[in-house]
Amino acid sequence: MAYDFDTIAAHYDRMNRLMTFGLDRLWRRHAVREMAGGEVLDVACGTGDMVVELLRQGCTVTGVDLSEEMLAIAKQKTHQAEYMLADVERLPFGDESFDAVTCAFGVRNFVHLERGLNEMLRVLKPGGRMVILELATPDSAIVRPLYNLYTRRIIPWLGNLIAGNREAYTYLPLSIERFPKGKDFLDIIQRSPFRTHNCRHQQLTLGVCRMYTINKEAAVPERPLCH
Repeated sequence: MAYDFDTIAAHYDRMNRLMTFGLDRLWRRHAVREMAGGEVLDVACGTGDMVVELLRQGCTVTGVDLSEEMLAIAKQKTHQAEYMLADVERLPFGDESFDAVTCAFGVRNFVHLERGLNEMLRVLKPGGRMVILELATPDSAIVRPLYNLYTRRIIPWLGNLIAGNREAYTYLPLSIERFPKGKDFLDIIQRSPFRTHNCRHQQLTLGVCRMYTINKEAAVPERPLCH
């Protein structure tokens, strides 16, 4: 079940910087380098950090989110993008509307993961690219105990201290642990009715973040009729 992000919107950016030691900005910039411009939909755009990076890349951006409070903060950051209150499971756009679709740290919170991913692929043009950033539990047996200590103990403490909301930042590590990662996540995407190719994932910063790149197959041109 997704958390109500309206309750932490005011402290969301500050907590992100603290929790990740500012690495979340570098991860977004790394993801944006996979974009080739054009019309981009940023799903679960939150407070608009990914939107800002996409605009710097020269993209035309539409950001959608379920949290009115998050969108209000995003609108304060830039007026160059279009923002909409929308559910990823029922995106208010026609088929094949966007050259690219992005989602930074949001798919983990989809109520129905496959429905949300299918909607993202539906609005993506053939030949377009979907790039997803998501937090993950590291694979390393050396790193994992330190990671678990940090996420299960220190992050909830910080959430209580900074945001006055221990519950939200206890939910965070639990949602990361339960979420499929790497090949397991790509397998879910490849079960979609939309055809994809060259799907890959990359571990960032010892595997605490993963970047997934999915390409939607281009439409096959019809053969001309013989006369």
